[in-house]
Amino acid sequence: MPLTAAHWIYLAGVIVILGTMMARKNIVVPAVAATFLTALVFSGSLITGITAVFDASLVAATNLFNIFLIIALVTAMLHSLQVLGADRKMVAPFRRVMRNGHLAFWALLVVTYFISLFFWPTPAVPLIGAVLVPVAIRAGLRPMAVGMVMACAGQGMALSSDYVIRVAPGLSAQAGGMDPNAVADKAMVLSLVVGGVALLVGYALEFRKMRKPSARLLTEWEASGRQFATPEPRQAAETAEAAPRQRELVPTGAGARVASDGDGTEPPPAAPLLGGSPDTVDGGDPASADPAREYPRASTFFAVFVPLAYLSLIGYMIVAKISPSVPDLESGQAAGLVGGVAALIVFMAALVGDGRGFLETSATHVVNGLVFAFKAMGIVLPIAGFFFIGNAEFASQILGTEIRGQGILFDLVAAVQDHIPENGFIAAFAILLVGVVAGLDGSGFSGLPLTGALAGSLGAGAGIDDTTLAALGQMGNIWSGGGTLVAWSSLIAVAGFARVPVLDLARRCFLPVMAGLLAATVFSVVFLG
Repeated sequence: MPLTAAHWIYLAGVIVILGTMMARKNIVVPAVAATFLTALVFSGSLITGITAVFDASLVAATNLFNIFLIIALVTAMLHSLQVLGADRKMVAPFRRVMRNGHLAFWALLVVTYFISLFFWPTPAVPLIGAVLVPVAIRAGLRPMAVGMVMACAGQGMALSSDYVIRVAPGLSAQAGGMDPNAVADKAMVLSLVVGGVALLVGYALEFRKMRKPSARLLTEWEASGRQFATPEPRQAAETAEAAPRQRELVPTGAGARVASDGDGTEPPPAAPLLGGSPDTVDGGDPASADPAREYPRASTFFAVFVPLAYLSLIGYMIVAKISPSVPDLESGQAAGLVGGVAALIVFMAALVGDGRGFLETSATHVVNGLVFAFKAMGIVLPIAGFFFIGNAEFASQILGTEIRGQGILFDLVAAVQDHIPENGFIAAFAILLVGVVAGLDGSGFSGLPLTGALAGSLGAGAGIDDTTLAALGQMGNIWSGGGTLVAWSSLIAVAGFARVPVLDLARRCFLPVMAGLLAATVFSVVFLG
C-alpha cells in the first residue's frame, strides 16, 4: 500500500514522542496532538479528528481495563494486610539469614524479587527499607550495594517480567496483536537473564568491598543518611514503581525528589523509615506502632497464607505449561486468578480486622485501590490510544470506518522492509534500543505500546518471533525507566531508603544492567527466536 499523508503524520508523531521522552517531558500532549492530526488527515474530517482524541483513549481504556482492575485489587489486598501487620511478618524471617555481607546480598535479592513479583515494587521498597535494609547494613553490605540490589531485583528483574500481575505483558501484547501469555513467558525468561547477569556483575564488583558485621556500621549509616534527601514514607510509596506515571524532578542537593501530584490521593500505606534498632518499627517502642501485636494470630496466618496462595498459583501455571494432562490457562485467566485471589483476601482480612464493619472496610479498600490504579495507570491511556491507531483493528474502532490492510504502522515498516537487513540480531537490538530510549521518561510502561506495535510489525520480516521482540522491548523499557538506569524514576525511592545519592546509584547500576540487557538480546535471538 502506498504511503499517504496520514502515514507521515503518524511517523512524525512517533518521532516527536520519542524526542519528548528523551527530553524527560510529559508525553500526553504530543500523543493527543498526534492522534488528532493523524485522524484528521486520514479521514479529512475535522469532526473525526476531534472525536478520535476521545475515542482513542476510550478504546485503550476498554482493552486495558482488566489491567486497571487487577492493580486495584492487589493494592486493596495490600491495604488490608497492612492493617493487620501481616506484610511485615512476611519478611521478618529473612533477618535471621543476614549474618554477613555476602549472605545479606543474596537474601536481600531474594526477598526483594519475590515481594516485587507478587505485589510490585511500590510496597516492596518501603517495607524492605524499614525491615531488612538496616539489618543488611549491619551485616556488612555497603549502602550503595543495598540500593543496587533492591533496584535490580525489584524495579528491574521482577517488574520487567511482571509475571504474576501481568500488566506489562498485556500492554506489550495488546498493541501488537499478540498473545499476552506468550509475551509473559518470554519476558520471564529474559528478565531472569538480564537480572542474573546484572546481579552477578554487581556482586563481582562488590565482592572485595564487603565489610565485617558490626553495629558501628549501622550507626554510621544512620548518621550519614541525614545529608541526603531521604523521602518520607508516603512520598517514597508515591515514587516507587507501582505503575507508569510521569514525574516532575525537583533537585534537592545531593539527591532529588519527586514532587507530589497534589491531588491528595493516598497511595498504598508504606512502612515507616527505621530510625532506631533494626528490630523496632519506628525507632521507638515496637508495640506502639506494630499492628501485628494487636492481631498476632491473624497477622501470622495471612503472612503465611498469602505467599502460599500465590506460590500455588505460580506452581499451577508452571505445571500447566509442561504437563499435557493439566489444562493450561486461557488468555486472561491468569490475571483473573490473581485478581480473584486478591479480592477474596481483602474480604477475609477485613473481616478479621474490622469484624462487623468489614463490609464498609472492604469497599473502602477496593475504592482506594481503584483510585490508585487510575492515578498510576491513567496516563497510559492517551499514549496507548495513539499507538493503537497504528493497528488496523483498533484504528477501525477509533476512526469509525473499516481500515484495509494491517494498519499504518505495518505499512510504514513494510515500506522500508527492503532496506532493512532481514537479520534477527539487528531487529532485536533495534527493539531494545527503542525500549531503552522510551524508558528515559522515567515511567517504564508508557513506551510498551510502541515497542509492542513495532515487534508485531518487524517480527516476520526479521525472521524472529514477534513475542520475543515484544518481550525484549519490554526489558528495555522497564529496566531503563522502571527504576535502575535513570535518576528521575522510582530509583529515587530506592536511593532514599538506602540513603545514598540517587545519581551515584544510577551510575552504579549502569554497567551491570547494560551487560545484562546485551546478554539477554543475544540470548533471545539464539534461543528464543
